Amino acid sequence: MNANPSYRAFLGPRYWPIWLTAGLLRSLTRLPHPLRLAMGRTLGRIGYRLAKDRRAIAHANIKLCLLDLNSTEQETLIKRHFESLGIALLETGMSWWSSNAELLPLTHIEGMHHLEAAIKNGHGAILLGSHFTPIDLSCRMLAITAPAPVYCVYQRHANPLMDEIIRRNRQRQTSGMIAHDGIRQMVRALRDNGIVWYAPDQAYNGKGAELVPFFGHPATSNTATSRLAKISGAPVLPYFLRRTDKGRYVIMILPALDNFPSEDLIADTRRYHEFIEAQTRLVPEQYLWVHKRFKDRSKELGDVYGQ
Repeated sequence: MNANPSYRAFLGPRYWPIWLTAGLLRSLTRLPHPLRLAMGRTLGRIGYRLAKDRRAIAHANIKLCLLDLNSTEQETLIKRHFESLGIALLETGMSWWSSNAELLPLTHIEGMHHLEAAIKNGHGAILLGSHFTPIDLSCRMLAITAPAPVYCVYQRHANPLMDEIIRRNRQRQTSGMIAHDGIRQMVRALRDNGIVWYAPDQAYNGKGAELVPFFGHPATSNTATSRLAKISGAPVLPYFLRRTDKGRYVIMILPALDNFPSEDLIADTRRYHEFIEAQTRLVPEQYLWVHKRFKDRSKELGDVYGQ
């Protein structure tokens, strides 16, 4: 199959459930925003009851990371997290099919002047995002409002049809999609004074992986941000999007990091983690707790997730 297959390659019966799900998602995206939020919460409550494995992962992560919560508070947070995941499903549809005219009134931007100042240097900008539940809207809203072309880094999906649907819809809304291992493409985009949105906060055991504290616990982490910044000369700015209780969205662009990259890749990555930890404490239900952030560690550190 070539790099950009025709949808005709995915018309067989085994792909019908995905087509049905995509069609249903597009229909739900057309609902008024308050109904979208309510529908998302309902889907999340259903997911909480059905997805026992993911619920267990969320419980293990929250128990490890948020030590100030008692068992009742942890369980309440897990339920709220699944509601946030349900809303995120509809936000994915919004990021693909909603118009700019619909999305912009829902969004408040803080710190765009930091990005505008960074772009003036002519080396592009790396926006360090992370895996909070409104992640799909995060890149779309950046593409709408940014002062330069936006390229989003993505992880390929294991299902070829899902990968094609995701890639095509994200591609329509940005200046380009770059695979997570496409360092040359990232550097090229930055040298063209573009903006690269990059979220390297998931568990990683590839080249350049290091154990870096996350909420005080060693986690296998990607240190490539420092190398990308050094090669390209691009400033690095933390970037977050959060959903408010009223279903609106706040974009936060923080100032470019001073003395970044340093000679210490682990210290650089730890700085990034500290920003994620601070944002997580603002909206703890919106961080992606169902991901095995502490997997692939040594036996000496123990298995957080058991069997």
